[in-house]
Amino acid sequence: MKILVSGGAGFIGSHINVQALALGHEVVVVDNLSHGTRENVPAGVRFVYGDVLEPDAWTAQVGPVDAVIHLAAQISVPVAEADPLTDLKLNLEGTLRMLLTAERLGAAQFRTASSAAVYGNVSELPLREDGPALPIGFYGWSKYTAEQYVRHFAQMHKMAAVVLRLANVYGPRQRTQGEGGVVAVFCEALALGEVPEIHGDGRQTRDFVYVGDVARAFLHRLENPGPAGLYNISTESRTSVRDLFTALAKAAGAPYDGYRSAPERPGDITDSVLSRQKARAWGFEPETSLASGLQATWEYFRNKERGL
Repeated sequence: MKILVSGGAGFIGSHINVQALALGHEVVVVDNLSHGTRENVPAGVRFVYGDVLEPDAWTAQVGPVDAVIHLAAQISVPVAEADPLTDLKLNLEGTLRMLLTAERLGAAQFRTASSAAVYGNVSELPLREDGPALPIGFYGWSKYTAEQYVRHFAQMHKMAAVVLRLANVYGPRQRTQGEGGVVAVFCEALALGEVPEIHGDGRQTRDFVYVGDVARAFLHRLENPGPAGLYNISTESRTSVRDLFTALAKAAGAPYDGYRSAPERPGDITDSVLSRQKARAWGFEPETSLASGLQATWEYFRNKERGL
């Protein structure tokens, strides 16, 4: 299949590129390199410089595709709170423009990344796709609204659309910001010999899912997608930020209490763990344990700092 990946020079896209090539797909990446890097686009993947807000400038270079995986987005909760207009433009208008582009290029499938942030502080855990979605910040609202645009557009145009609500994604090549960036922030600080910050009391919990598993989810059943719809991609396990730091400190050989406290960030969710029941019925299961994923991530940042 020929796949167009918007934002494919970024963190998650870099892992999709490698896995898609291994599966025999033809991959075209469109990215404006505002956050991604050219090094994340391996040999064998065609790179087109372009912005999702200006698709007329690059669609002719892509040509017809079978599927679009839309990843280009604004991913930071603090940035969304500080600049909600930019967040809205990138996450909502960007998604709509990519939907229109997918139709224009003849794509039968459209897949995009949403976030656990759409749920907000819902007391009943684990969070289910058919449960309440009550975002508490601009980022969660822009992602939730984009989901509705995808659903409506896909119904109108008979397009198979899959929206993946991602838990906190972490792994090698992650930037030190964004919704799941706490792992990368901790790893970078430890690799540099700095003291990491924990916002709030550190008891807030998250559902951390390894990027390699997330990449597999985006490519899962492309040839036979089954029912279009909305799926959580998660481990269905809760880890506090304090416990996360302890696990990374163990991997790095650093003191378990070697962090400093920082103020709680506005827009942050207190507890989040996502049900994976629906994804399991779709045939998808994560394969990477938290311990294995954190070890791989720590080794990446340690080697990066050493120039290896």
